[in-house]
Amino acid sequence: MKKIAILASGEGTNAERIIRYFLEKRTAEVALVIVNKAQAGVLKRAERLSVPSLILTAQEFADGKVLETLHQYHIDFIVLAGFLLKVPDTILHDYPNKIVNIHPALLPKFGGKGMYGSRVHQAVIASHEKKSGITIHYINEQYDEGNTIFQATCPVLPTDTPDTLATRVHQLEYEYFPRVIEATILGKNLSI
Repeated sequence: MKKIAILASGEGTNAERIIRYFLEKRTAEVALVIVNKAQAGVLKRAERLSVPSLILTAQEFADGKVLETLHQYHIDFIVLAGFLLKVPDTILHDYPNKIVNIHPALLPKFGGKGMYGSRVHQAVIASHEKKSGITIHYINEQYDEGNTIFQATCPVLPTDTPDTLATRVHQLEYEYFPRVIEATILGKNLSI
């Protein structure tokens, strides 16, 4: 069984769904949640689901402590779920094509440093896009530029606000992210 680490910075709704999904599977388990903010809501979610969690600072990411921790927990695969720090090159090189992220828009548009959460939805609406969605992708040294694994779309309505668009995008995240993670770990393409 593969061991997954989830890196998160916020509330952890996606992280919780991923943990719950893999509780029912034999392919992988979420063995660790790492956060970079002590107030992150994902800590309580992980605790409720009996998943070990650690708070590690940006400095501990930079100085190699996080990589050591990943090795101590025998982590095979890393999932970014609302994680806002840049992952250091040392971790990228140690986990090639084994780190995935989800972005709340259709990359390559509306990605890059500072493009997360409602900022993305505001930009999509301001650009008069007809559709938005999610992009699940590998990560590399540049924000949101890793190879795309999967995309799913939803309409952008003329009456949308960032909140209403976010609601539809979140539904796509919840539906697809755990399944795409599992397919990626198994080396399969997700067919929908």
